[in-house]
Formats: sequence, structure tokens, C-alpha cells
Amino acid sequence: MLKQESIKGIIFDYGGTLDTNGVHWSEVLWEKYQQEQIAVTKDQFRESYVYAERELAKNPYIKPEHTFMDVLRIKTDIETRYLVDNGMWTVNELTRRASYEHVTLRCYQHVMDVLQASRKVLHTLAEHYPMVLVSNFYGNIHTVLQDFQLTYFKDVIESSVVGVRKPDPQIFMMGVEALGLKPEETVVIGDSFSKDILPTRQIGCQTIWLKGQGWGSEEVDESLPSLILTDISKLPEYVLK
Repeated sequence: MLKQESIKGIIFDYGGTLDTNGVHWSEVLWEKYQQEQIAVTKDQFRESYVYAERELAKNPYIKPEHTFMDVLRIKTDIETRYLVDNGMWTVNELTRRASYEHVTLRCYQHVMDVLQASRKVLHTLAEHYPMVLVSNFYGNIHTVLQDFQLTYFKDVIESSVVGVRKPDPQIFMMGVEALGLKPEETVVIGDSFSKDILPTRQIGCQTIWLKGQGWGSEEVDESLPSLILTDISKLPEYVLK
């Protein structure tokens, strides 16, 4: 159960939480692929998605100055090229480029729509609590936050910068320390049960699981989060005293 009276600070996840309201990014992209009638199966798409994520982790495609539009364009370029190169999608280069550009624009608009609610939540909570962002990201999260006018955080802990990735609890302890609080005085809000909720429970934080459409059939124990929400816009009414 969430103990409002003990909350003195908040840690937010970014991707899948603030930008998609709990929906895993693979599901957002897959929906846009279908809208663009890209003729691949979901398993083929997921293979390309995993490949792209690994490529982005290994190679410096994304630069600190890249906006989120840039990130989307780079990701969908890698994904669609993989699908074509491996014979899963038979189209010419002009069609491939047009398709991934359209997917990029659809995804970007989706994020802009979600952020209308997320920005209001952050604005409201920032008037009452110090907040820190803890994110597995590509080294450009500060550019993304500036671009989206999400400058409400006391500090930002980004995996590619600090050299620690979720679900390692250490990255969340960095967030707690940046707040200058104890874990039990901190509530963590994230969409991933395994990467956000479990590690922060281990270090003693309160947790709010933004439960949406996840990736695969992850095993979860719904008794572990302090609170489960399905809509980020409802957050203030549960967190504010």
C-alpha cells in the first residue's frame, strides 16, 4: 500500500512511462507498422526490434544532440533495413524509406499526444516534490527533455552516461542519492515490472507500477507494487497528500 505521508521525493522512468503511458515501445511501433500496412508478421517485427535495440546499444548511432524524432528515425531505419536484408519484407529502397518515415511520424505524434497528460502530471507534482529521472537511454535524454519541455527534474540518471543499466538496483540508488533522501522516502514510477518495480523494491523504495501493454508474458506479482495504475493522468490524486 502506498504511504503518502512518507513520500518526500519521486523517481520517474522515461521510456514506456512518460512517453507512452505504460505501453511497451515494441507495441507502439507494431501498431504503426500495421497502420502503414508493412507486410511482416509480429514475430518478424519483434526480431527486427530486438536487433535494432542491440545495434543501438553496441554502436554510437545516436548522438547527444539528437532529438526524439531523430531517435525514432534511426530505430525504424535499422528495423526496416533488417527486415528487407533478411528477406522478411520485399520492397524497393524508395518504399522502405517512405514507410519508415511514415512510421516515425506516426510514433512521434503518438508521443506528443501522451505527453500532453504527462507534462501536466509533472508540472503538478514538481510543485510538491523534488523529482529525478532514471532511464535506460542512448546518451541524449537531456536533448529529448528539452525538446519536449519536460524540464522538471532535479537530476537525470541516464544509463549510457553512468555505465549502469536497469534492472541493476544501483542506478536507482543513484537517483535516491540525487534526491538526498532515504529509499523509503522515495516513490518510483515506471512501466516495467522487472526493470523498475523489482529492483526498487529491493532497495526499499515505494513503487507505483504503470501497468499497460507489456512485452511478452513477463511473470509479475501484483502484490509487490505499492500501487498499480493504468493511466498516468491519475497519478497526482494518489501521490499528493
